[in-house]
Amino acid sequence: MKKSIGAQTVLLPAPVLVVGTYDRDGRPNAMTVAWGGMCCSRPPCVDIALRKATHTYQSIIDRKAFTVHVTPEKYLTEADYFGIASGRDIDKFAVTGLTPVRSDIVDAPYIEEFPFVLECRLVDFMDLGSHTQFIGEILDVKIDEDALDDSMLPNIQKVRPSVLTPGIREYYGLGEKLGRAFVIGKKLRKK
Repeated sequence: MKKSIGAQTVLLPAPVLVVGTYDRDGRPNAMTVAWGGMCCSRPPCVDIALRKATHTYQSIIDRKAFTVHVTPEKYLTEADYFGIASGRDIDKFAVTGLTPVRSDIVDAPYIEEFPFVLECRLVDFMDLGSHTQFIGEILDVKIDEDALDDSMLPNIQKVRPSVLTPGIREYYGLGEKLGRAFVIGKKLRKK
């Protein structure tokens, strides 16, 4: 029997995403976001949701661009810091020792040490209440060569993404491979 726990933000799991922007003064900044994911195939788009009070919110509005990083387990401590410190007050890159790199595609930095990044042009945003949803068209995906599989796609075992359990606020790593998408369900077609 299921128990109702009310309307909550507990979709499991949530990817630990870090958004890169430049502020009005051209300083690179990074922020961890709890809400985000793929939202369109053609054109390829990703969405993130931020509170208006964040430094990153205004940077995205001003620059019309942002980057989205999948946080590898190796840099989870730095990603957590990006979510609790404000770029208004602190140079987060100086504190963490991570390296901002100027994108040649969009007006936003990406983090050199993170193996996987989406470079996005802001295409739309919508006020939803406590958060504003930003939609970014993915203009390029950059990935470390050693994190690619034989098909030239991201190898999840090499990227080693982190996930968050919203509400509980705990981080987890990647589990074991369970099967191939759009293949394991085919055996039910024959019934």
